[in-house]
Amino acid sequence: MKEFAQDTPAELIQPIILLVDRKEPAGELFGIAAAALASVQAFMREPENPDWQQWAAGAFAKSVRRADAKTFAKVLTAFPEHALVSVGQASAMALAPMPSANLPKLLAKLQVSSTTLPAGDPLPPQTLTIVLNGSLEMSTGKAAAQAAHALFAWVLQAKPFTVEAWAADGFPLGIQKLPAKDFRKGARKSAGPVIQDAGRTEIEPGSTTAYVAVSTPTP
Repeated sequence: MKEFAQDTPAELIQPIILLVDRKEPAGELFGIAAAALASVQAFMREPENPDWQQWAAGAFAKSVRRADAKTFAKVLTAFPEHALVSVGQASAMALAPMPSANLPKLLAKLQVSSTTLPAGDPLPPQTLTIVLNGSLEMSTGKAAAQAAHALFAWVLQAKPFTVEAWAADGFPLGIQKLPAKDFRKGARKSAGPVIQDAGRTEIEPGSTTAYVAVSTPTP
């Protein structure tokens, strides 16, 4: 299991900005999927960037922050090197890792805690599905960070041709929440590391939060 702690000032974090529209917010699972996909697509754009290598060698900390539509547009303009992903009505952008203590002002002022989207429609399992521990009742922001951890861990561990085939297919991704018993059962067959949280926000230390499940397409 891979453990993720809250970021410290000296380390690198990956900023992920989730659009939370005040009038028509997207469904939660779609927002979680958009955040996780933005995280890995930012990496896949420039994997040779030395900041990625340093970041991935540690706990690859992420900071999921929320922005309304107006602020989200400002962030996109201010950081043209972003990776932008939309899943249904949900949108998220992600950047390469940067020092936690020196986040640009525009990013630093965006709120991190208590990010919540409405339940919305389901996002059915795909050949690649992020499974979340539903018993933890994580906020949307916390769940998005854990989902991004799990997906990134899978990308680093999977064979390159498997990741390339997934990308060529359009990055299909399902999100599923399971009760604790089913989550633990499925985790034994996970396709990547089972994410274990340090428990500094929202949940108890050592809680297992997410993993990636891969299914074989039916002919």
